[in-house]
Amino acid sequence: MINTSGNRTEFVNRNAAECTVLLKKSGQFPIERPGDIAAYGAGVRYTIKGGTGSGEVNSKETFTIEQGLERAGFAIVSKSWLDAYDEVRKQARKKYIKELKAEARSRHENAFIFSMGKVMKEPDHDLAIEKECETAVYVVARNSGEGSDRAVSEGDVRLAKSEIRDILLLNKIYDRFLLVLNVGGALDLSPVAEVKDILLLSQLGTDCGAVLSDILLGRQNPSGKLTTTWAEFGEYSTEGTFGDWNDNRYKEGIYVGYRYFDTFHKTPLFPFGYGLSYTEFKTETAGVEADRDVFTVKVHVRNTGKYAGKEVIQVYLSSPADQLDQPYQQLAAYAKTPLLESGGECELRISFKLSDFASYDEQSEGYVLEKGRYIIRAGNSSVDTVPAAAVTLDETVTTLKTRNCLGKPDFTDIKPENGKDEPVPDDITTFTLTAKDFEQREVSYDKEPEVDPRIKALTDEELAFLQIGNFDPNAKGLGVIGNAAKHLAGAAGETTSQLVSKGIRPLIMADGPAGVRVALRYYEEGGYQYDAENKGMLMDSMLEMMGPVAGFLYKRIMGGKKVPQNAVIKEHSATMIPIGTAIAQSFNTELAEAFGNIVGEEMEEFGVHLWLAPALNIHRSILCGRNFEYYSEDPLVSGETAAAITKGVQKHKGCGTTIKHYAANNAETNRYCNNSQVSERAMREIYLKGFGICVRKSQPKAVMTSYNLLNGTHTSEHRGLIEDVLRAEFGFEGIVMTDWVVDIMNGPDSAYRGARSDEVAKAGGELFMPGTKKDYERVLAALKDGSLSRKQLEINASRLIGMIDGFYEN
Repeated sequence: MINTSGNRTEFVNRNAAECTVLLKKSGQFPIERPGDIAAYGAGVRYTIKGGTGSGEVNSKETFTIEQGLERAGFAIVSKSWLDAYDEVRKQARKKYIKELKAEARSRHENAFIFSMGKVMKEPDHDLAIEKECETAVYVVARNSGEGSDRAVSEGDVRLAKSEIRDILLLNKIYDRFLLVLNVGGALDLSPVAEVKDILLLSQLGTDCGAVLSDILLGRQNPSGKLTTTWAEFGEYSTEGTFGDWNDNRYKEGIYVGYRYFDTFHKTPLFPFGYGLSYTEFKTETAGVEADRDVFTVKVHVRNTGKYAGKEVIQVYLSSPADQLDQPYQQLAAYAKTPLLESGGECELRISFKLSDFASYDEQSEGYVLEKGRYIIRAGNSSVDTVPAAAVTLDETVTTLKTRNCLGKPDFTDIKPENGKDEPVPDDITTFTLTAKDFEQREVSYDKEPEVDPRIKALTDEELAFLQIGNFDPNAKGLGVIGNAAKHLAGAAGETTSQLVSKGIRPLIMADGPAGVRVALRYYEEGGYQYDAENKGMLMDSMLEMMGPVAGFLYKRIMGGKKVPQNAVIKEHSATMIPIGTAIAQSFNTELAEAFGNIVGEEMEEFGVHLWLAPALNIHRSILCGRNFEYYSEDPLVSGETAAAITKGVQKHKGCGTTIKHYAANNAETNRYCNNSQVSERAMREIYLKGFGICVRKSQPKAVMTSYNLLNGTHTSEHRGLIEDVLRAEFGFEGIVMTDWVVDIMNGPDSAYRGARSDEVAKAGGELFMPGTKKDYERVLAALKDGSLSRKQLEINASRLIGMIDGFYEN
């Protein structure tokens, strides 16, 4: 276990280079010592620490890249350009806010809702650049966030014209030039592909400049790998739909990310699993061992360069296409070396279980390994692997018998043309397996949940209170969206306080996933805490949008409270860890667990029981506005990273994670009422698999469902998702809650309604959050008319109070 003692932000900064990816190198970096540097681009002064929305963390101090470079001893000689860019950006911002307000009015939408997650595109300009010293950097910055998706436009996914012009010019006039990407998601870098040195810095928290300075000076060596394929935008799959208002059709099926690129012979700019280092490594497969269906690949790694560094070895599996089509390969396991000095070496033993990669057969309703030849590959990226062993299975084996329970889309998934078997070397290690080498199981779906005896004594009204998040029955407002807690200022929500007299205390929840999201400045009154800044989850862009009516709308919609004149203002500041994608790019589960440990320590300090993170939705499209919170296009990386972070958090007594958003939440457009149409196979092999890995490896305390529907049913109301897959198949033992559902957030002109508290209760969800009187009354009405049974509420309440008991144990 990595030691995180001491200053937590310093720990993040010391290790963050593992989360960065060196995309191209010429040998000009690192440099020996700090000196003059010409720094250009929006990210120098407008550095993005992480995305917007729930991914924000209220930290006491935040530094720009400009400040970080200067603190490291660099003298920035391009101040005049940066000053001129300030004015360009200021004018662009005014124009942007004006246009955003006009668009909200024209669409007859609430300004607060409409502005959520929207960010200004990078403005074009005609500022001149001349060579001023020997070293230059250009920092491209992109922000995105909860509530809006990205666009295939200049200044967003595509580079702005002025960015392309300036980057190419700097690459031409400077021998030592580094293009730095302070971004949370992929960009189309095809117009600047000739640049010799490119670093994906990502978004690393409050001091990205300190990390960049360390990398420039060779104090840290980038060792991350891409968890998402980067390509010219036209090369990405177009078979499915993305961003449609009512229905997103996942026609691409299992062919997501590198599975699509590899299988359909598309060429990316930078493939999945790719990443360079200042040093060089020589890798060689030293053998493969088998114990029934568990395979261990031994890889020898030697540092042949002159810098200390780490390498990631990836093991892929190619499965035979018999009755079921198959991707060319899928990631089966990975491991990272320790820090190897120049000339240092080590041997990695990387294991995986073949049955964990069985395919889902909708016809037989189970997971199967089809007869034929399986190829095990090893390498340091998805496009740089060599066969390490072959496995022959002489008959098709059903490893897990389940049942179809997720609904059907209105289309059939795409299928590639089956190619010929790939030739493998004659001397390759070969194994032969039979059905006897596999554990074969059948899932039981009829286990009767236990009801806590204490629940029997509760009234219907008390059971309904337990089903709904904490709300004031006498309040007139809607409750604070994303900031609905009373016992901890800025926390996201709580379970009910109505039954404290009966020994049922509330659970406090704080948002994530980049740290513990609580109010920076707060005051106490009457035993409760209040946000002294009264912002809740409002971002600066929202406040700008609302202008002088911001206070009225906030108090009306969000339940804000005026700060008393005699209030004593206090502070609690949380550590911001790197965004989810960056953590996953480290391919280091020990480091991920260490970041989770930091979160757990601060949860204990603040009195938080449930952290509303990690988030592990799949990077189905690079356009998703919340991809920065999520880990990868690959479910194995997603599940392993989430499990590691969960272990780090839950080693702290009374602290638990809430993995989210379950499931198929891969776009932000009309996210409250959008229907994801996905096949049973694609759901199980791509979109649910990471959740299953996390549950089985770390048993998180809670799962949060997503806003969207799945094949016509809200995920929070989907008994197949919650009871069949999550509980019966994955073995989940915790509680299930909704995301923060409030009726006013539902998109206009939606074909589907929003989620309802009574339907959530029927499906086996324990908590409807954040909770309003209306939600409470719906549960009582359903009990009265018989559409919701008291027995189901008793089951839900038993699970919840069992969890509460565990958190409050001495």
